[in-house]
Amino acid sequence: MKHKLLFLFLFTPLLLTAQAFRSYSNEFLSIGVDAAGLGMSKSVVATTNDVNSIYWNPAGLVGIKDYQGSLMHASYFAGIANYNHASFAIPIDRESTVAFSLIRFGVDDILNTTELIDNEGNIDFNRIQLFSSVDYAFNFAYARNLIFKDVKFGVNAKIVRRIIGDFASSWGFGFDAGIQFERNSWHFGLMARDITTTFNSWAINEDEFNKIKDAIPGQNEDLPETTEITKPKLQLGVAKYWDISRFFNLLTEVNANVRFTETNDIFSSEAISIDPAMGFQLDYDQIVYLRAGIGNFQYITEFDDSQSLSMQPNFGVGFKYNGIKIDYALTNIGSIGNALYSNIFSITIDYRFFRP
Repeated sequence: MKHKLLFLFLFTPLLLTAQAFRSYSNEFLSIGVDAAGLGMSKSVVATTNDVNSIYWNPAGLVGIKDYQGSLMHASYFAGIANYNHASFAIPIDRESTVAFSLIRFGVDDILNTTELIDNEGNIDFNRIQLFSSVDYAFNFAYARNLIFKDVKFGVNAKIVRRIIGDFASSWGFGFDAGIQFERNSWHFGLMARDITTTFNSWAINEDEFNKIKDAIPGQNEDLPETTEITKPKLQLGVAKYWDISRFFNLLTEVNANVRFTETNDIFSSEAISIDPAMGFQLDYDQIVYLRAGIGNFQYITEFDDSQSLSMQPNFGVGFKYNGIKIDYALTNIGSIGNALYSNIFSITIDYRFFRP
């Protein structure tokens, strides 16, 4: 049930302070945007070329010919968490483009039971209040063609705002950069996230913290650290277009997601971890699209200390006509086991088809 997650969403963010330099920070920015890209297991860093490139690889924004806008909505954990994205891109000239976007990931209507029991030990349900735990990311991107043939470059500046009711809030900032290169039907891409590290500074409400201090013996004794730094990540992609017949085309792309830390990824060491992903897109005359992908290969330690390999399958469909593109993706957020599936919808509008 939604409200049974109270302690998870209330206490966990406040206790994320093992180290200022974290392997996992601002992880809501790793979810992705646009049902088309998610249907391909995020394997689009080499081929993205519309307004959603502001997230996948800002270099792809150069492919935009006129104003473009995009909206996306997704629900996670059976509707407990909602994830929304909006973006808009404007070509400056034939060589460069700017874009803006907003991401919101939030859990709303969480029960605050810190004052459920009064000083006399009486339970008063009227003392329960609701709060939200919300993450925002504001992005500004610039992209242009370089002097080298078939090479595009883009950079993305982001401001991160995170709010946990009246308990804590933070501001953060960072930069991403990407490059794309095309040669014949081959495409190559490199996306570097948090290239300068992304810094978050937290402000914690000490009055609210004192209400839960020592609620569990030996825990919540000291205020958490108020700064955290997100390590850089890399995403490399190689893609190829195949002309199957007069009307059918196939896009295949392979990505390698690189973290500079030890994780449960399929390839992992103390210095670096690599998570591969593969995506496929079959289209009929660039009108109807069928997509599939697989990624997020992770080793899971079972209760008997044995390890099993999990993976995340994805499926998607799309339709594009006269500048309007509607996409849908079905993703399994955990593994091919019993994890919850999520339905993702997005729409992209290209204004050039509406000009007289």
